[in-house]
Amino acid sequence: MSEHSTDLREIVRHRYAEAAVSVTTGGTACCGPEPVEVDENFGSTLYATAERDALPAAAVAASLGCGNPTAVAELRTGERVLDLGSGGGIDVLLSARRVGPTGKAYGLDMTDEMLALALANAEKAGATNVEFLKGTIEAVPLPADTIDVVISNCVINLSTDKPAVFAETFRVLRPGGRIGVSDVVADDALAPAQRAERGDYAGCIAGALSFAEYRQGLEAAGFTDVEITPTHAVADGMHSAIVRATKPR
Repeated sequence: MSEHSTDLREIVRHRYAEAAVSVTTGGTACCGPEPVEVDENFGSTLYATAERDALPAAAVAASLGCGNPTAVAELRTGERVLDLGSGGGIDVLLSARRVGPTGKAYGLDMTDEMLALALANAEKAGATNVEFLKGTIEAVPLPADTIDVVISNCVINLSTDKPAVFAETFRVLRPGGRIGVSDVVADDALAPAQRAERGDYAGCIAGALSFAEYRQGLEAAGFTDVEITPTHAVADGMHSAIVRATKPR
């Protein structure tokens, strides 16, 4: 990893560690174009009220994403789900409820503070079919061909090595497995420098792929049936989008 990439990862880690501490101590924080600023395009308001009400308050407060991947992934009873960049655990806990006691939901995060918050939230929720793992989304600590569904909520854009993320996602999925991801995606006309003008890297904007780049990255990793559907604008020419794709059988 280059020095620049390492620096960016540490900036991201620090931002989300601060967010976890803020939630734990009673504050709020969210991913958005500006650092630690509440924005209606990000966070818990993107979940149904019934979903929020069924979870610990700290899990809801720590929701920093740009969508609701547990809904778009169409999770089914008995499935094994992996959430890349699980943060405070909201999507893992919602996934665990959807897959039921015969299924399992894994959360992967690199930030100690977020993992501690997620574990506390899982205990409060009484969730027994969840497991949180420390690691990066570029090197998933799970065996190949073991996961039915990979979800992620506004995290892949934060990676400095997206080809590695797509390759690892493909590796851990079983044949026929799928992804259901919410992420920030840029218009194809926006160059990387123009994306950076609209928001910083840790704020989920500067590191976003374009629609074409996202599709090309997934297909290069081996995915088929790639669908990228914008849902709402998060900045000029930048969109929250639902990303779906399948690992061939």
